[in-house]
Amino acid sequence: MKFPYLAAATASLLIAVSTPAFAGWAGHGTAYTPHGTYNGAHYGSCAGGTCTHAGAVQNPYGGIATNTGSVTRTAPGQFSNSGTATGPNGRQVQHSGDTSCAGGTCDHTGTLTGSDGHSATTSGSVTRNAPGQYSSSGTVTAANGNTTSHSASTNCAGSTCVRSGTVTGSDGGTVYHSGSATRVATGVVTTGGGTTVVHGGTVTTGSTVTTVGTTVGATVAVGAAPVVVAPPVAVVAAPPPVVVTPPVAYVAPPPPPPAVYVAPVPPKAVYVAPPPKVVYVAPPPPPRLVFIAPQARTLYVPPHPVYVTPVPRAAVMVPGHWAGRVWVPAHWA
Repeated sequence: MKFPYLAAATASLLIAVSTPAFAGWAGHGTAYTPHGTYNGAHYGSCAGGTCTHAGAVQNPYGGIATNTGSVTRTAPGQFSNSGTATGPNGRQVQHSGDTSCAGGTCDHTGTLTGSDGHSATTSGSVTRNAPGQYSSSGTVTAANGNTTSHSASTNCAGSTCVRSGTVTGSDGGTVYHSGSATRVATGVVTTGGGTTVVHGGTVTTGSTVTTVGTTVGATVAVGAAPVVVAPPVAVVAAPPPVVVTPPVAYVAPPPPPPAVYVAPVPPKAVYVAPPPKVVYVAPPPPPRLVFIAPQARTLYVPPHPVYVTPVPRAAVMVPGHWAGRVWVPAHWA
């Protein structure tokens, strides 16, 4: 929420509640921004101390956001408001609040509730310090309890208003912002950020209001007073200046060189000698095994006389014979 706009809205509110019953107003405008062109239309009417309003803005991609609501004067310097804002994606935010003005200062408290049921609370004030000089401060508390505080000041002189301010998050981080807006023609305002806002069109009052000009192709209804927004036509107010760059001479590129056919050169024949033949060499035969039988040794044991005591028995003649490798001659036994 930018509180310099709140100051302007409060001033419009004070004018609206002082207008005769059933008074109405409408308008439209186009904003040329570095991010694309935005078209908008709005309508309002007052009766019995209550003013109702409706508006719509179309972004460069065709999405439309709307805002409808009402403001009621409950007592001198006391106002209450409520309404619904709907984004291009269909999500809605219900908003309500109370404003109290006295001694050049307006204090405001409010509640915002999203489509998911989460709510945030806001509070702040705007003070007119001197002609064309305003200051504002406030806080926003999210559903999770995190609080963001903000403060700003606006100074207007001639056809230019300059603002600056700070926003401090719950973690202590601070963001500084500044900007300016200058009225360059009737209904045409430019900002320091490169945005040009053009207001214009034909406005009539009564139960039906029709705006003519570059508007949003949508219909917004408020109570018994619908807003019929005509399809886009020529812009009544002058659009922002167009810078025309001098034409650049076109130089045709040179034609491509003619194609040259180069016959492929056959590769030279290279003789590759066949690998040498493998010659098989049989291994030498194993050495012959020669068996040498051990030499038999003959041991001659000469007979030796054995004296046997004669036994009275018959003698037997034993012929000569070998006993192993020993020859035993014939003998009596």
